[in-house]
Amino acid sequence: MATATKAKPSLKIHPLEDRVVIAPAEEAESMRGGLYIPDTAKEKPTQGEVIAVGPGRFEKGARVPVDVKVGDLVIYGKYSGTPYTFDGDEYVIIKSSDVLAKLG
Repeated sequence: MATATKAKPSLKIHPLEDRVVIAPAEEAESMRGGLYIPDTAKEKPTQGEVIAVGPGRFEKGARVPVDVKVGDLVIYGKYSGTPYTFDGDEYVIIKSSDVLAKLG
């Protein structure tokens, strides 16, 4: 039996300069000590997959490329970036300098 997989979205967001669009990883639903934690009390995700990358910033007349590429799993600051909803999916648009690390 075939399993359903989520297809990669054909994203029509093109970040400018050194901006990066990230699809936050979904947190696993869990209960702590038998207590249900409501959505408003849950931690914001801090890792996700890079969906789109800008061309890079200009520095002294030359373009400096961004260190991450589409498909990378990254860790980013908890409160960094701008949340954006596109076609029902949530994304975070952040500066590449707010990406703390690449995973894997």
